Amino acid sequence: MTKERLEFFSDGVLAIVITIMVLELRVPHGEELASLRPLAPVFLSYVLSFLYVGIYWNNHHHLLHAARHVDGWILWTNLHLLFWLSLFPFATHWLGETVFAPWPLAVYGGVLLMAGTAYSLLVRALLARHGRGSVLAAAIGGDRKGYVSLVGYVLGIGLAAAGYRWFAFAVYCAVAAMWVIPDLRIVRALEESEKA
Repeated sequence: MTKERLEFFSDGVLAIVITIMVLELRVPHGEELASLRPLAPVFLSYVLSFLYVGIYWNNHHHLLHAARHVDGWILWTNLHLLFWLSLFPFATHWLGETVFAPWPLAVYGGVLLMAGTAYSLLVRALLARHGRGSVLAAAIGGDRKGYVSLVGYVLGIGLAAAGYRWFAFAVYCAVAAMWVIPDLRIVRALEESEKA
């Protein structure tokens, strides 16, 4: 299988994930602006999840752009990532419908943690395939941002389970904000390799 086919398939799955999430947004019952108020938690959970899916899509694109080859292990690790991302609509809807109740918030964090872990495994599989001297390995480096994210998710899950739901939600938002700032390591590494 070519890496382009893997990218197309992944893009399709992520598009479906976003479509399912937006279909969970219901029209308010009423014509006043006040009728939107009960939908605020649902909309807020949708915005955060949309942001996360966008972050994964963006980083996945850059990651595969730097890759030269894919193999069976990479295909499976990519499917593993897509599995956890496909649970975003469920976790998002439950989170919004329960107005950020502790256990739905902990489950949401669990999905974030597993998606982050799956992404790390995909990165490791690509690095194993391309070697330590590859452009991809130079771009990824120590991946501190990835490890900080996983620690943040674990912290958020613990805070949610302990009943500190707004602190947990703030941690999930902070991790997303950390990734919104573009990570140009791969772009820079590719530019440098093309110059050389």
